[in-house]
Amino acid sequence: MDPVPYSLGRTFRFWWPLALGWFMMSVEGPFLAAVIARLENPMENLAAYGVAFSVAILVEAPVIMMLSASTALVEDGDSFRRVRSFAFLLSGLLTLVMVAMLSTPLWLWVASHLIGLPDEVARLTWQALVLLVSWPGAIGYRRFYQGLLIRHGMPRRVAYGTVVRLMVMTTTGLTLYRYSSLRGVLVAGMALSAGVLAEAVASRIMAHSVVRHLSAGRGESTPAQALTTAQILRFYLPLAMTSTISMAAHPMVTFFMGRAPAPLESLAVLPVVNSLVFIFRAMGLAFQEVGITLLAESPVNRGPVARFGALLAVVTTTVLALIAFTPLAEMWFVTLSGLTKDLARSALLPLRILTLMPALSVFLSLERTFLVHGRRTAQISYATAVEVAGIAGLLALFTMGMGVNGAVGAALAFMGGRLASNLVLLRPTLRVHL
Repeated sequence: MDPVPYSLGRTFRFWWPLALGWFMMSVEGPFLAAVIARLENPMENLAAYGVAFSVAILVEAPVIMMLSASTALVEDGDSFRRVRSFAFLLSGLLTLVMVAMLSTPLWLWVASHLIGLPDEVARLTWQALVLLVSWPGAIGYRRFYQGLLIRHGMPRRVAYGTVVRLMVMTTTGLTLYRYSSLRGVLVAGMALSAGVLAEAVASRIMAHSVVRHLSAGRGESTPAQALTTAQILRFYLPLAMTSTISMAAHPMVTFFMGRAPAPLESLAVLPVVNSLVFIFRAMGLAFQEVGITLLAESPVNRGPVARFGALLAVVTTTVLALIAFTPLAEMWFVTLSGLTKDLARSALLPLRILTLMPALSVFLSLERTFLVHGRRTAQISYATAVEVAGIAGLLALFTMGMGVNGAVGAALAFMGGRLASNLVLLRPTLRVHL
């Protein structure tokens, strides 16, 4: 009997728990920015938070795609053990990289001379990064087990883990805000670390039944079918390169903003703008995980996946536009985020420029979904490299060549780079899809 394609409603029911998880993760940024904005020296601390977060996600970028790897590759006990060993080894190596970076004078040289941060911002950034040193290991561990949950039809448990993360992060942040005298960026660093560690533990606990089933050896591969380390590397390296190249855009943007007009203002504003846009971009990230799973279940789901993606793109961009082009923008930046009216005015134009980013992100997730299903992940890495190169070129043009405000130049560059990535993947995606 031929499999029945998913309807839009059934796709939505599979998607919404993952989207809820991504949504809850996406509100971390606005929450922490609002806490920092209400503590002492908000501009310096917001700038340090933006830089520290950019560096931390760059270091942990290679493990981000472990969710896609475990979703796509873990089919039995043997593949489970091999992918798990790979995930743990990679997470450990990245943790050592972060420790090494913070234990040498290299960081201060990069912050002060390469990026051009003021001394106080550079010092605060280093302190925040020390608090975030657990990120690579905890995130790699979490993403591996979340992939198992999705593979075995338990996406709601991923959302439950995110609830744990958000609760721990919020409780830690509010407690430190109320009862400590720590600087804002340190409150944010401790809250983020506590939340990530809590979610990693929760993900492992919720995946216990899946791990027990796989460890029992039911459905073992034959020697001819066994997943090899070489196969894991061939599948994963392009994905890791993709996420690493993509995450490199954040510190690169920081570098250019440090040399653009109004650098401190731009460094303070951009994390707040990006946090709001990410709330809507996150819906597309959840969609990619759903698409990979549904296509792995049956190729007949290509049509429903594509239609759901188109609908999601329209909805997310429309809602963001309603905020960006109405008085809701001032309510978000001043009342909720705690920015001064001057900083809120500086944030408005970058937000409006980024209005189409959620739609472009959904279409990028759709393209990646089809390419991952077709095992054409090298194309994804190439498109990401094009995107980052485009961001770098446009940033240099706008900020250093034309003297555009750093946050505005960054928004224009992000849009140009993402559009280039979409166009690069269009032809190979159509080839695989059709």
